[in-house]
Amino acid sequence: MLYTELLRLWHESVQAVDAKDWQGALSKLEQISEPTSRTLFNAASAHLVLGQLDLALKALDLTISKDERLAVGFFQRAAVMMQIDKLEEALSDCIWAQKHMRGNMVIDYKQLGLRFKLYSWQVLYNAAAVYCRMGQWEQASEVLLSASQEKGGGRGGNLEVALDSVMKKEVLAPLLVPEDVVFRPRKQDVEQLQQRDFLGKAKVISSVIPNDDFGGFEPLRLQKPGFYEPKVDGAQDSRYMRMRIPYMARGPGQLTVPGGAMVFLFGEEDRDGMAMVIYDGQRGLLPMSLLDPADVKMPKGKKDKRVPSGIPLPPGLKPPTRPQAQPSPAAPPRVRFVSDTPPPSYTTATHAPLPASEPPRYTANAASQQQAKAQGAEASSVVLKVHYTYTVALSVPLDTPFHEVKERIAQKLGQAAPQLRLRHKQHGSRVLIPLGEEVEPGRTLQEVAEAGRATLWCQTEDPLDNRTILYQMVALYDYTAQGPEDLEFSEGDTIDILGEVNEEWLEGHNAGNIGIFPSCFAYKENTNICQSPVL
Repeated sequence: MLYTELLRLWHESVQAVDAKDWQGALSKLEQISEPTSRTLFNAASAHLVLGQLDLALKALDLTISKDERLAVGFFQRAAVMMQIDKLEEALSDCIWAQKHMRGNMVIDYKQLGLRFKLYSWQVLYNAAAVYCRMGQWEQASEVLLSASQEKGGGRGGNLEVALDSVMKKEVLAPLLVPEDVVFRPRKQDVEQLQQRDFLGKAKVISSVIPNDDFGGFEPLRLQKPGFYEPKVDGAQDSRYMRMRIPYMARGPGQLTVPGGAMVFLFGEEDRDGMAMVIYDGQRGLLPMSLLDPADVKMPKGKKDKRVPSGIPLPPGLKPPTRPQAQPSPAAPPRVRFVSDTPPPSYTTATHAPLPASEPPRYTANAASQQQAKAQGAEASSVVLKVHYTYTVALSVPLDTPFHEVKERIAQKLGQAAPQLRLRHKQHGSRVLIPLGEEVEPGRTLQEVAEAGRATLWCQTEDPLDNRTILYQMVALYDYTAQGPEDLEFSEGDTIDILGEVNEEWLEGHNAGNIGIFPSCFAYKENTNICQSPVL
């Protein structure tokens, strides 16, 4: 089949999709004798809209057989598998979709003609939806918590709503590529299908001025006797002009300028119809009749993009170099897991890994032993959300003392309780304050709970050797490092202040890292200054 014929049928099917004529789109796609993975994906989308799930699944099978690394194909097929209750196959497709993303948080398919961005958290969301249908609610909750750590846009509050639904044992609806989002051929390829008349048609242009020697390719416009007046579109304050056609210098003081070039009008037109302009750093004469006004507009990217979100912008001053200090033992590097294998939240659903050549299979028996864990929950319990390097959720009785809450959080995080520091926000405040008197008897979780929920911020204290801590501050917002010397931290972290660089920047320590950061991103928790080194 000729590529031009395939391109024509593909383009006509996309036009039918835009007109919501799904049956017409299928009739065009069925005429393609040698379909590609992208046209097969479009056919599957049309079958889904028409409610033909079996035909949509068959088209997606052919799509993946054409392109075995198309992550969005596995993502779409997993959603279809869930709708026809093939749960093990759906979970397998979620894992393959995550694997073919190759550690990327997002894949933009715009270059392939699909106006869709597939985020890693969307794949995790569908995996959680499969676990819900299997009755493995704890697995679904763990996958959603893992998805909440993924960085990516477009999720809004979907994950929090989904987590609440899982807590209530409500089945999640799968995510799908929107029905009107299909693979489209390239615009320049479609334009090549149209026949072009390279010779054009003859056009006769005459002037109302006798003996007018004006020659050009512009349409006829009114002229004044004795001279040619250039056309002006509205009020033009700019003195930038654009050359209509190329001009070769024909005398002293004239410039050679290519067609379409922009020049600056330096002087007015003289008696010979010449005007003084500046082009490419040179000043010279050009015929005024060849110049058209050109608007100079500010690029859209120069507009002020500040959004009143409440988070202060970084200081306007250039960050200084970090002050020299005594060498301290290097902190162990942060190890980031990079692999082609699925995340641990998926692999826990299997009993033994399978060879890479075969897709993994999953059973619903992995979590049967944990189904009755939440049946005896008391009515006075509260859902406790803890923000750590990741977010965890606990169900804790309302009358639990603070020190027991701290021990339960430490056990959940796998950390030592004395090294944890907890904070909370008062109602209507954005400032994080310590969980007061954590070890005092009688202080319970009820003091910070509201409407059956409580939120705490947790940080692991990392002692600092050989440096003097002036005082401590608490991070008000997340701060992302802008350079190698910056200190990166999260909201609620405790920052040990080691020095004041200037009025806008401080040097601090957090979680084994030392660097500088804007002082406006943190507040001083107390005024007590510790002059002795912390061991």
